[in-house]
Amino acid sequence: MGDHFEDGQHALLNEGEENEMEMFGYQTQGHRKALCLAGSVFSLGILPLVFYWRPAWHVWANCIPCSLQEADIVLLRTTDEFQTYCWKKVMWIYLSALDSAFGLTPDHPLIADEECIINRAIRKPDLKVRCIKVQKIRYVWNNLEGQFQKIGSLEDWLSSDKIHLKFGSGLTREEQEIRRLICGPNTIDVEITPIWKLLIKEVLNPFYIFQLFSVCLWFSEDYKEYALAIIIMSVISIALTVYDLREQSVKLHRLVESHNSITVSVCGRKGGVQELESHFLVPGDLLILTGNKVQMPCDAILIDGSCVVDEGMLTGESIPVTKTPLLKMDNSVSWKTQSEADYKRHVLFCGTEVIQAKGACSGTVRAVVLQTGFNTAKGDLVRSILYPKPMNFKLYRDAVRFLLCLVGTATIGMIYTLCVYVLSGEVVKKALDVITIAVPPALPAALTTGIIYAQRRLKKRGIFCISPQRISVCGQLNLICFDKTGTLTRDGLDLWGVVPCDRNGFQEVHSFASRGSLPWGPLCAAMATCHSLILLDGTIQGDPLDLKMFEATTWEMAISGDDFHIKGVPAHAMVVKPCKTPSQVPVEGIAILHQFPFSSALQRMTVIVQEMGGDQLAFMKVPTSFVSELQIYTTQGFRVIALAYKKLEMDHHTTALTRDKVESDLIFLGLLILENRLKEETKPVLEELISARIRTDTYINMREEVSDKGRGGSYHFALSGKSFQVISQHFSNLLPKILINGTIFARMSPGQKSSMCGDGANDCGALKMAHVGISLSEQEASVASPFTSKTPNIECVPHLIKEGRAALVTSFCMFKYMALYSMIQYVGVLLLYWETNSLSNYQFLFQDLAITTLIGVTMNLNGAYPKLVPFRPAGRLISPPLLLSVIFNILLSLAMHTVGFILVQRQPWYPMEMHSACTVQNESISQLTISSTAPEKNGNIFVLVLIIQLGVCLFILFADIPELYRRLDLLCTPVLWRVYIVIMLSTNFIVSFVVEEAIIENRALWMIIKRRFGYQSKSQYRILQRAMAHEPGWPPLSKTSYSDMPECGTGESYSNPVFESNEEQL
Repeated sequence: MGDHFEDGQHALLNEGEENEMEMFGYQTQGHRKALCLAGSVFSLGILPLVFYWRPAWHVWANCIPCSLQEADIVLLRTTDEFQTYCWKKVMWIYLSALDSAFGLTPDHPLIADEECIINRAIRKPDLKVRCIKVQKIRYVWNNLEGQFQKIGSLEDWLSSDKIHLKFGSGLTREEQEIRRLICGPNTIDVEITPIWKLLIKEVLNPFYIFQLFSVCLWFSEDYKEYALAIIIMSVISIALTVYDLREQSVKLHRLVESHNSITVSVCGRKGGVQELESHFLVPGDLLILTGNKVQMPCDAILIDGSCVVDEGMLTGESIPVTKTPLLKMDNSVSWKTQSEADYKRHVLFCGTEVIQAKGACSGTVRAVVLQTGFNTAKGDLVRSILYPKPMNFKLYRDAVRFLLCLVGTATIGMIYTLCVYVLSGEVVKKALDVITIAVPPALPAALTTGIIYAQRRLKKRGIFCISPQRISVCGQLNLICFDKTGTLTRDGLDLWGVVPCDRNGFQEVHSFASRGSLPWGPLCAAMATCHSLILLDGTIQGDPLDLKMFEATTWEMAISGDDFHIKGVPAHAMVVKPCKTPSQVPVEGIAILHQFPFSSALQRMTVIVQEMGGDQLAFMKVPTSFVSELQIYTTQGFRVIALAYKKLEMDHHTTALTRDKVESDLIFLGLLILENRLKEETKPVLEELISARIRTDTYINMREEVSDKGRGGSYHFALSGKSFQVISQHFSNLLPKILINGTIFARMSPGQKSSMCGDGANDCGALKMAHVGISLSEQEASVASPFTSKTPNIECVPHLIKEGRAALVTSFCMFKYMALYSMIQYVGVLLLYWETNSLSNYQFLFQDLAITTLIGVTMNLNGAYPKLVPFRPAGRLISPPLLLSVIFNILLSLAMHTVGFILVQRQPWYPMEMHSACTVQNESISQLTISSTAPEKNGNIFVLVLIIQLGVCLFILFADIPELYRRLDLLCTPVLWRVYIVIMLSTNFIVSFVVEEAIIENRALWMIIKRRFGYQSKSQYRILQRAMAHEPGWPPLSKTSYSDMPECGTGESYSNPVFESNEEQL
């Protein structure tokens, strides 16, 4: 259901975005609702429970499809591979409350203009708005276009001219009230979830419902000891889960609590400047920024003045960023695409701190509110934590499939039991017993205990995880991408020297360590001024590269006072001056007039400066492309920056100069050589990963300093961000081939990064998108990363992989054990049912509690194997070796049970009226075999428990203690028969052990079988590898391809969906 809809009944929400959903319109029917209510009563609450687990069924049962325009219920389905359903009730916002306040009527000028979404959403003449709220975002019904649209932000199509004209003077009080009512408050409100809600949500998990059914059945059969044990373990498990969830809720609430209580200055069109609480802000409000250290309560477009902002919350990098105003241009182009650089240079993001605000000619810094509430950058960060993207890990899908197989097996056992006990009054109980035996209630918990223990061990190492399911994914990693600066290398840069250049070419290297500061000249002036450093509370702050470059000049930085009067230089400008040294500097100082900040799209930054009593100049800093000279330094691991300048005409005002004009026809000055050394921990960690055959790719701009032994392929690709964009956009057919052997990805923009381990600087979007994103930063922005390490180096990566492998292997071992345990008990019980008999409660208790529960606990206590082995554990439960192991041991156990069952009845001492016999040893023997299949774990405690259990079983078998036998409902048999039992169990163990070691765990044998039957991996990576191996012309060494060739293909360049910029248009 839900797939066949007429026009108007189905639409896409957030089309093309990361959180894209399909939406379907439904209308509630009274008679359907009444039938569902009756069904809920007669099913004793089972029907509402099913509806809770399956939201789509609730809608399909209570409603009928209709157009979205008429719908009172909207069914939402994610468009990803999970196809997750949820439903939302359509709500109404009534504007009638504003009628009495300022006489709002259907033809009022404020709502007559249907250019903006807000006015299009107002239904006339009754003045009300239809809306839904999905994942904290409000969507209103656009009556003109007939669709739900996001509200709470300015329209993307607005041009800079429109923004200045429409919002440059602020909003009227009436406009503010209308927008406040429709858009909602400007709050990022994360309530602390009440404990009772968390408790109900956890208890209603299908796993605990099945446990409740099992416990009720066991109490009815007086099997209260194990029932109480299960209750105690479940209560502890639920309590720990609720505690963790509550702690996360409190932590997230405190993270955003301060955001909702900020006082701001808002300029109204008629009311002037007034102080407001930030939760009253609406899109279009005009903010007046005064003073320093101002927290931004919303996203805003800077339209006048400039700001220096700390975006550590957003990017994880506490480096001041300069924000420039959005210039007014007379065109209809969207304000996001008109800028030459990234439009984010004009946006002050919510949660960031404005550490310095400078007014232009008007003297005030003004910004227009762009987005409010959860639409903001900080709101999006919080939503990514509240609604994480689910992981599609094969382990859990296979576990569900296996559970279904067990249910099928249990059904067969129920039919068998019904046939045997058809004349007995206990037929129902016996049949239901088979379900709890064949489908062990502890199986789902057993598969997750390894992850819980691994998470705790990681926490002790300072590695924190917000998505525990991803720990198992770590065990499957075979490729890791690293950021370079701050991750593989040290945070700081050391200035090694400069290579000046004149008309005769490159000059001798000037080393600062041996020759001191640079003599006066354009190159020295460029180093002193071409940066984005600021002076805050007497301290110079900014990018480490800029800081090292400026410190090498030994100049000083100051802010000009009110008495500073030089033509063309404004008051309170940044001025750099030479220190009092013997060297002769012909200028008193240089004032920085204007900055074109560094852009990741343009890969350069420029400043316009004024020499005191001299010329007006432009200096530019850009990554260089002098190949021959570059190779000398880059092959040694240096970072190289080119410097250039030109003189400007004095009659030009700096604000009238465009960036393109300033950055053309420059004179090359030389190369700036900086050293960025590897961290001490980097090399051994990379060598450990390479020895384990884990591929390590690097977002880097220099040669790797680690040997490349053991990697597949005789060649490697290194490409820059620009090359990557051109290839993905115009030569999309080549991209997969290049990525297979791609090792170094240099100068990649934040939007081009997708999966990695980084320091959380400009790669937070990539960390969020990665299967296993690891942030080495404790900044607020890093909280959305699946893993965060307190240790600021990559030593955490091997630990994470080891614990992931341990958790994965543990899950597989628990799966094998629980499968065998349930099947052995299932077979034994069915054989005894044949004689209308069964195991006693104490026999069940011994097997379930003394053996199984102890094994389940101790199997996960041991830490991960200390060394990374060069092969990964299986990633699927339904894999040939694992399935063969389970099936073989089940069949072997069945054979032993049947042989023992038949032989015991043929013994001369076997009386016909006594049938019960002890079979508890079988589980322990089988488990001892399984323990040998865990190469990633240290199993000392586990093996010790198995030995103790085996000793207890043998003691019970040979004890001859009448009271003990009476308690366990066992019969004393001749010693010779007990020896036969030990021989059969030993045979079972030896055969199982030999098969496991010689066949199941024999990797060489499985490789031979694969080659013999021509098995090949179906993964896209392996398919491409095989195709390239048979392509003799690859890689093309002397070939030129053009984008219009048919074989080249066309496509869109990759862009990280959680990082938005306009770099593609550039």
